Amino acid sequence: MRIVIALISGLLFGLGLVVSNMINPDRVLAFLDVAGGSWDPTLAFVMGGALIPMALAWIWSRRQAYPFAGSAFPEPPRFGPDLRLVAGAAMFGAGWGLVGFCPGPALSALTLGGTPVLIFVAAMIAGMVLHLLLMLMTHRR
Repeated sequence: MRIVIALISGLLFGLGLVVSNMINPDRVLAFLDVAGGSWDPTLAFVMGGALIPMALAWIWSRRQAYPFAGSAFPEPPRFGPDLRLVAGAAMFGAGWGLVGFCPGPALSALTLGGTPVLIFVAAMIAGMVLHLLLMLMTHRR
C-alpha cells in the first residue's frame, strides 16, 4: 500500500510541476533573476499555493493517532544544520540557479525530452552513483 501511495504522490507532484510550467528552466531562471529586470513571480505563487495543502496536511496529521500508511509518525531531527547539510543545500541552490533544473522538475521534464534535460538527468544520476561509491568506500574502513 505504501508503494501505491508513494507512486500516486509522485505522479501528482510531477503533474503539478507540468501544469505550473515549473519544468521550464527559463521560467525558474526568470524567477531567480530578481535584480535583472525580467523577474517572473510565478514560482512564488506556485510555492505559496503548495503551502496551503501542506499546512492542512500537517494540521490533519497532528490529529491522527498513527499515519495512514505506517506504524508511527517519524520524530523530527534533534540536531541543527551541519556542514554536510549546508554544503548540499549550497550545491542544490547553485545547480538550480545555473541551469534552472532541480531533480523533481528535471524528471518531469524528461517527458518533453530535449538535450539539456537529458544532460542534467545524466549528470544527476552520475552524481548519485559517485556519492554511493564514496559512501561505500568510506564505510569499508
